Amino acid sequence: MKRLRAAALTAVALTTATLAVLPAAVPTPAVAAPAVSAAPRPAAAPDWSTAVVDSTMARYTPATIGGWSYPVGLYLYGQYLTYKRTHDPRYLTYIKSYVDRFVKSDGSIDQSFNSLDSMQAGRLLVILHHETGQDRYRKAAKKIRDRLDTYPRTADGGFWHADNSSRAHQLWADGVYMVNPFLVEYGKEFGDGAYTDDEAAKQLAVYGGHLQVANGLLKHAYDESRTASWADPATGLAPEHWCRAVGWYAMAIVNVLDAVPANQPRRPQLLSIFRKLAAGLEKYQDPATGRWFQVIDKGGRSDNWTETSCSSMFTYALSRGAQQHYLDAHYADVARRGYQGVLAKLSVGADGRTELADISVGTNVGDYAYYVARTRATNDFHGLGAFLIMNEQLRGDVVS
Repeated sequence: MKRLRAAALTAVALTTATLAVLPAAVPTPAVAAPAVSAAPRPAAAPDWSTAVVDSTMARYTPATIGGWSYPVGLYLYGQYLTYKRTHDPRYLTYIKSYVDRFVKSDGSIDQSFNSLDSMQAGRLLVILHHETGQDRYRKAAKKIRDRLDTYPRTADGGFWHADNSSRAHQLWADGVYMVNPFLVEYGKEFGDGAYTDDEAAKQLAVYGGHLQVANGLLKHAYDESRTASWADPATGLAPEHWCRAVGWYAMAIVNVLDAVPANQPRRPQLLSIFRKLAAGLEKYQDPATGRWFQVIDKGGRSDNWTETSCSSMFTYALSRGAQQHYLDAHYADVARRGYQGVLAKLSVGADGRTELADISVGTNVGDYAYYVARTRATNDFHGLGAFLIMNEQLRGDVVS
């Protein structure tokens, strides 16, 4: 197991992280050109992952980036993927400094874990145990694992979105990403795969069985009790296909398929759900931009808009799905169009820092008017994290 050296953890000042200079074009060789001309060597593409991470670290210290939450957890998971490729110790040191605000030396963590949202950043606990070997991260992660033993469920075993009256009996597509990638990673790190792989596959199957409809897309949420204001009295389903909710599900199903064994009994069902979803995503991809709309299937309405975080999520899931042969190979082309569309929303400001635009802020379950009226933020962590996950999958993969 790879261990983080203590020197690397202390050598880096975190409060004044500086944006690295983006890679420049390849310089002209000093030697004379050969008599026979060769094709010009292309300029090096910018490393947008390191640019986004450096920009974000320059904007926030580990103390100011925010509390224990799933948007920050998502972003820092994307930062970890960038660390795994670059081995820049600043990136892992930053993650550790953030987590250590919440995890005491004895492994205690002041979180009740009464919602799936609160569990997502638990992935960072597994990561830090893997990288440092420190047992406190195992103890903190086990609190999430143990909470699931008593966590409330629907009659068919789906975890409620939260253990409170306003979310009782409800399954939100968002929730599968908040707990199931953590579960399979926990199982691998701590030898608990017999439970975690089965549980994660079950959750994806239960949620997919309720939320997926004939067009392949998933509704945002389902209420078993049919009492929520948004719930259809016959089906219990929310009225719309909100793009980021579906994006969470798409990323989660890829993560779980990657982790569970080939003979996992629910694997055929998960592949069927994923393939139907992929067909729906291809159908509703905006042909003009390659992105996807805030309300996925209503792109023809003038007030609808293409949203960056879900476009990153779908791009990642379709690319990885094609790469892993969960999906037909042509979905790699669908993903490339999505990738180009997301890159069009990324720019560099006058201060040299990246700006990622048109990210929906955090969103509850609602109707069409509610979704399209959501604030279109720049550099929201939902978008930054999804961008990094996507970019680490597709970087350098452009449409010719």
